[in-house]
Amino acid sequence: MQNFLLMVPLSALAALGFALLLALRVLKQDEGSARMKEIAGAVREGAAAYLQRQYRVSGIFFAIIFVLLLVLVFFDYTTIFVPFAFLTGAFFSAFAGFCGMTMATASGARTANACRLSLNAGLRLAFSAGAVMGFVVVGFGLLDLSLWYYSLDWYYSVHPLPAGMDKITAVTSTMLTFGMGASFQALFARVGGGIFTKGADVGADLVGKVEAGIPEDDPRNPAVIAD
Repeated sequence: MQNFLLMVPLSALAALGFALLLALRVLKQDEGSARMKEIAGAVREGAAAYLQRQYRVSGIFFAIIFVLLLVLVFFDYTTIFVPFAFLTGAFFSAFAGFCGMTMATASGARTANACRLSLNAGLRLAFSAGAVMGFVVVGFGLLDLSLWYYSLDWYYSVHPLPAGMDKITAVTSTMLTFGMGASFQALFARVGGGIFTKGADVGADLVGKVEAGIPEDDPRNPAVIAD
């Protein structure tokens, strides 16, 4: 059984290693002309500003939830590990989102430049860039779960269990809280990103096409870069 469980962290490391190889492969590709590099740089700058703002707001929320969970620990409603599992879930989810955003903004111009050579080259590059996010999410999820499982399994083997709990309940309640933290961060990213991009899209249409007469998706419109 223990040998079987070792497959979980090993699979996590394999997923993260393969994601790193894909990312390095994508980043080796040329971004294209000077104009393409300029636009790609503006997109990366806008994405970094959005992530900084989003993480600042979500960080306040997670701090409040962390304090509330500590209150539950004080009244013996849960174990001391639960608040920290919540934070680690949020952290890994946010870091996976950061990796995905970084890869997306880094691969855009490279994919466009690859399409100038052939559609197949562009498709393969875009697929590799998108796969990075998938492997990172799975890798970090499995890694954090396995670390919590092995840590708690060892801890409750040498320390007394909480009152009214058996070992499996104490371990799984903490691991489920990790999922709650990751899901909350994913919700922030999904809803916040949707609102941000829709606001930029509407602003680009109103100001660009209606007032300034700039064509749709023209990089001269800052709202297009934000979108």
